[in-house]
Amino acid sequence: MDQPAEASPLRKIIHVDMDAFFASVEQRDDPALRGRPVAVGDAGARGVVAAASYESRVFGVRSAMPSAQALRRCPDLIFVPPRFDAYSAISRQIRAIFARHTALIEPLALDEAYLDVSGAPSATAIAKAIRAAIRAETGLTASAGVSYNKFLAKLASDQNKPDGLCIITPAKGPAFVAALPIRRFHGVGPVTAAKMARLGIATGADLRAKSLAFLQAEFGHSASYFHRAARGIDDRPVSPHRAHRSVSAERTYFPDLTADAAMHEALDVVIAALWTRVERIGVGGRTVTLKLRYAGFRTVTRSHSTTAPLTERAPVAETGHALLAGLLPAAQGVRLLGLTLSNLVDGRAAAEGQLDLAL
Repeated sequence: MDQPAEASPLRKIIHVDMDAFFASVEQRDDPALRGRPVAVGDAGARGVVAAASYESRVFGVRSAMPSAQALRRCPDLIFVPPRFDAYSAISRQIRAIFARHTALIEPLALDEAYLDVSGAPSATAIAKAIRAAIRAETGLTASAGVSYNKFLAKLASDQNKPDGLCIITPAKGPAFVAALPIRRFHGVGPVTAAKMARLGIATGADLRAKSLAFLQAEFGHSASYFHRAARGIDDRPVSPHRAHRSVSAERTYFPDLTADAAMHEALDVVIAALWTRVERIGVGGRTVTLKLRYAGFRTVTRSHSTTAPLTERAPVAETGHALLAGLLPAAQGVRLLGLTLSNLVDGRAAAEGQLDLAL
């Protein structure tokens, strides 16, 4: 029999998430784009969508989607190049608004953050004030989730998007998680969701019904997280100084890739997706790691580290392609390619030469 999961401390947590942030900034700054399907990114054959407006999402366009696929779904899609300096400036405005209410702010990216307001009388009132200030001072909208832990606050912020607010109280938490489709659990990607479906796990209630021993046998080190999340338990604190350890992107291919040229072309799409994430959080890194999974599910990785941080896309791409070339020709088809940038540093400071680069 399972031991009862230890209850996490009750906090007042707000998760604020800007609505289609990059695309909304472009629509705000160019009235001709308002009400039209917009994608921020490169429209080229190897481009990737960095952000999609809500008008484009109705066609199935999503961030990290290859641009060619996005254009097939929405032929009228308008691509605009990203302006990360503009997005960073607005992000600083938004964080200044957060700081009026609490010092406990954990940014996840330019467009979202957790706030701990446990000492305040009403987290809901603060969330409303923050959303109103963001609209008044930036002309943009934000959605917010309010709950007693980070897991539920993040789920809540997505519940009533765009321009929405959702509150999940301790009394409502268990029922909310029980009704939640398993694919909405953070950390459950398409592969894990498919496996859970085969195991008869479709909702939070189904997951909660499984013992910890069963989950450990099926999901290994992720079992404890799934076991606690199914019970609405998350004791992670809001960490103002939380640092990203790595940034990565990967793609799975059906059918498997077999030609060397096709693998290099596929890697270009992975690199584009990776670099969108790198620029979104504003980092550079010293280590590039290639991940390759063969048709038989054997996975290999290859890494290369540099003394000076890589803050531009070109050297990261060059390193990734060199690592891939070292594994070719492949004796069998390749079903997955991934690239990770790690040993991270502040990208802006590194580019300006403000870091001590000695190892």
